Amino acid sequence: MPADTLGTATEQLLSPQLLAQLERLELVSRKVFRGRMKGERKSKRKGQSVEFADFRQYVPGDDLRFIDWNLFARMERLYLKLFLEEEDLHFYALIDASTSMDFGEPTKLQFAKQLAASLGFIGLCRADRVKIESLGTSSRQPGPTLRGRASLWRMLEYLEGIQAGENVSLAEGVRNFCLRNSGKGILVLITDLMDKEGYEKAMRFLVAQQMDVYVLHVLCPEELNPEIKGDLKLIDCEDEDIAEVTVSRPLLDKYKRTLASFLDGAREFCTRRGMSYLMTSTETPVETLVANYLRKRGLVR
Repeated sequence: MPADTLGTATEQLLSPQLLAQLERLELVSRKVFRGRMKGERKSKRKGQSVEFADFRQYVPGDDLRFIDWNLFARMERLYLKLFLEEEDLHFYALIDASTSMDFGEPTKLQFAKQLAASLGFIGLCRADRVKIESLGTSSRQPGPTLRGRASLWRMLEYLEGIQAGENVSLAEGVRNFCLRNSGKGILVLITDLMDKEGYEKAMRFLVAQQMDVYVLHVLCPEELNPEIKGDLKLIDCEDEDIAEVTVSRPLLDKYKRTLASFLDGAREFCTRRGMSYLMTSTETPVETLVANYLRKRGLVR
């Protein structure tokens, strides 16, 4: 990507003010995972880093390099020095790029991309392994695995290439993601949950992965508080299903009750299965969502 194009992409997704705020944060997992590479975070497992943790008695087969010979001189018994191991964290962002996400101002998809870029940048700053994909990503062209600040341009380039119109079902997209990515870590699913087949099957795939899952349910103001009236012909943007309705105040009230019930059901479904659920409007600034709401949920600190 040319430098001027990269600069434009960065400005659209990550402003200088937002970048400065994100640099002070780090991603946090509620679970302990075994990383593949050394990172910047301290694990609860004992390892071979430079920070001392404890002693234990020597047993045959232990690495002689870690014997504390000063302690042996005093006690005439062999002890090994144990250290806190620093390991990397795997961070995955899975973006719904169906046609329904191409709605609102900014669109739900643009909001999702900015949110994924923000969380991905936090991971890159902390030397975590970062991988961003969309629901329509195929096994032949998987998303890149990124690490380190130098990978920022690759992350932005990949995000710029995600376009609305990947009308795979939520269950199929999540299933394919799970088959491609068997590693453990944090997974953030960013979606509007608009799928006629429902979201339950997709969420069960995520539970089976044993990841630390966050479901970020993105809706725009027009969906939360529609301001329409009169006789309308509604066309589903994904399957072109047509419905003719007369929008009245009682119908809008029923819509809002149905929406509230849907949101409560999704929240309860996720919470009961150990997944963190958060509904957000595209009106919410990404910096507020990350620094306040996601910090309270324990995803960042």
